[in-house]
Amino acid sequence: MTPGEIRRLYFIIKVFLSYGLDELIPRLRITLPLRLWRRGVFWLPNRHKDLELGVRLRMALEELGPVWIKFGQMMSTRRDLFPPQIADQLAILQDRVAPFDGARAKEQIEKSLGGPVESWFDDFDITPLASASIAQVHTATLKENGKAVVIKVIRPDILPVIKADMRLIYRLARWLPRLMPASRRLRPVEVVADYEKTLIDELNLLREAANAIQLRRNFENSNMLYVPEVYSDYCSEGMLVMERIYGIPINDVVALKQHGVNMRLLAERGVQVFFTQVFRDSFFHADMHPGNIFVSYEHPHDPRYIGIDCGIVGSLNKADKRYLAENFIAFFNRDYRKVAELHVDSGWVPADTNVEDFEFAIRTVCEPIFEKPLAEISFGHVLLNLFNTARRFNMEVQPQLVLLQKTLLYIEGVGRQLYPQLDLWKTAKPFLEEWIKDQVGIPAIIRSVKEKAPFWAERLPELPDLFYDSMRQHKRLQLSVDRLANELSEQRERQHQSRYLFGIGAALLLSGTALLITRPDLEATPTIMIVAGFCAWLVGWRRAR
Repeated sequence: MTPGEIRRLYFIIKVFLSYGLDELIPRLRITLPLRLWRRGVFWLPNRHKDLELGVRLRMALEELGPVWIKFGQMMSTRRDLFPPQIADQLAILQDRVAPFDGARAKEQIEKSLGGPVESWFDDFDITPLASASIAQVHTATLKENGKAVVIKVIRPDILPVIKADMRLIYRLARWLPRLMPASRRLRPVEVVADYEKTLIDELNLLREAANAIQLRRNFENSNMLYVPEVYSDYCSEGMLVMERIYGIPINDVVALKQHGVNMRLLAERGVQVFFTQVFRDSFFHADMHPGNIFVSYEHPHDPRYIGIDCGIVGSLNKADKRYLAENFIAFFNRDYRKVAELHVDSGWVPADTNVEDFEFAIRTVCEPIFEKPLAEISFGHVLLNLFNTARRFNMEVQPQLVLLQKTLLYIEGVGRQLYPQLDLWKTAKPFLEEWIKDQVGIPAIIRSVKEKAPFWAERLPELPDLFYDSMRQHKRLQLSVDRLANELSEQRERQHQSRYLFGIGAALLLSGTALLITRPDLEATPTIMIVAGFCAWLVGWRRAR
């Protein structure tokens, strides 16, 4: 560990302890040495005893920087893991992180544009509208068309901080399997690598702009989801200009009810939006925490979502989509054999996996889930249980499936916050069954032919040449096969002859040696037999080469 990493690790421990976060360490016999070590080596007192634990945790993450803030944002969506007072404080990290100086943001914008802000924008507000771990947002008006926009700016000097923390986290991830061998199946280094990629991708706002444009096109004229327009001419790696939207934050349930929003339809529509993104478009918004989702003020009885911050997106290939849909249906039909076979067929677990053992493991973990009413079963936890079980059978970490599971937990959490009686399975099952039905049978074949018709139309004139080339290659291949067969036949014949000569040589050597010992009066004969045997061995060896 480098001196810099040691200093950073010390600083992290110091921050955690100064906020009294050692309270989170369970008071068990196994943790006693750790607690004694904390008091013996790090004697720093809790300087914020007057604050609640949730507030102290949030403040510590803010002080540690973007890597830790982003981690807190992810944890804020897991209300099943934390008491409300902690989850509520972590939720603040979604859009209310301490901002950086607006003057520095203006400098970055002018550097990106190559001139004063006033040349392109009116009414630029130097006070940020919102601030998060990676960037902050300022409002302005476009000079060219008078439209209200938001300008998103990356925090200055953030990359070195992220890289320094990630180097330390990588080192800890490599140590973890040595300290806890059971953690090997979690592949901590791969998890950290995926987390790092997510963070680095978010630093490139051109990527986010492209994602937003794609998502907007996918839901053009949709009554379910609206994605603001991106003004690409003004965008760069460090700056994004987008249409300003006005809506009710998705987690402001009181405001939604006061506005007369149909909460049941809103919750069900959230599930429909998610499954449409995954199965229809193969392109889904993977950072759908409450800070990024709003509800339009228009048509509260037919509510429409507004999605922003498309920095993290996921995609699934056609095969993974089919296996995922069939996995869900098989699971809710309690067909664990089918679930196990699908995992093997998809390549998610090795082909030599014992299906019977895998089926039993899935049944053991998942059957207790059905003790709950169907409406209370969590899709996200179903996936979590399946993946955790599959990892025991050497399932490789698949970033897109991890993103999917995380996003599904977001959707479920928000949906049940809006409408606690939300039956996720009842909402999703018709969609999944219709999608699977659409992928098989005559209609699917016709659609596939239509999709590939331009390709074949383009290749049709080339078919005679392709056929001729194929015949030539086949002829060359046949000649090669015949030549190889002849060579193998000759090799087998030589080996047969060499074995025959070895046998004769061995017999002559043994006989000559025996005669030389027992009948020394036969002077020449034994010598001739030994020499002949040796020559037979030599010829056999040469022919075997």
